[in-house]
Amino acid sequence: MTFVLKQSVSYTWPITLVIPVDGGRREKYTFDGEFRRLPQTRINEIIKMARAMERNRASDDEMLEDQDAAREILMGWSGVVDDNAKEIPFSEGALSQMLEIPTVAGQIVKAWFESLDVAKRKN
Repeated sequence: MTFVLKQSVSYTWPITLVIPVDGGRREKYTFDGEFRRLPQTRINEIIKMARAMERNRASDDEMLEDQDAAREILMGWSGVVDDNAKEIPFSEGALSQMLEIPTVAGQIVKAWFESLDVAKRKN
């Protein structure tokens, strides 16, 4: 396949969420997320912040909360439904509601990192 220099502004990637439920169990849910294709410079900044935070060496201006990162990278979805199995269109309001579910923002960011193959890189 020939490489095309101009890339699309986004790409889809499967996101798996593991959510605790009654009885000490966890349930797994999957949907397709549409990630914003950020410039490499911004990706490097996010990676640098994540590594500083992992080492507890991040200053206040180096902190990037999972919810903020998820809002920056996720720009759409398919396969997110309400309790009647009706598709919920992506919107800022629906995203905010999703990101209030504990651990979801972090799992979205993790899926994004995996899409970039960053998780497999050595520090």
